[in-house]
Amino acid sequence: MNITGHTIEKLEDPFGLLSGDRYEFFLDIDVDEDDELYSENGIGLKVIYGVDGDNFKILQYHFYEKGPEKVLDFELEEDEEADVNLYCKQAITDFV
Repeated sequence: MNITGHTIEKLEDPFGLLSGDRYEFFLDIDVDEDDELYSENGIGLKVIYGVDGDNFKILQYHFYEKGPEKVLDFELEEDEEADVNLYCKQAITDFV
């Protein structure tokens, strides 16, 4: 699994109930054809990412098939989650 691009948007907390900031990522994912996650339409990963001081973490995520925007029932492996976390952290540093 390779991350080939992304879009990012800062989510607003109009009532100020949550500490820190939240960001919504749509990551473009390149998956090998022999991977069970593969789709001809392409695969994306939606990530809700939290930043609270020096604490950066994935709060929620799900894979989806592009086109029909169908949510897929897969989980990130431990090393993939670490890669996504690092990618998002670096992207937020560039975004802010």
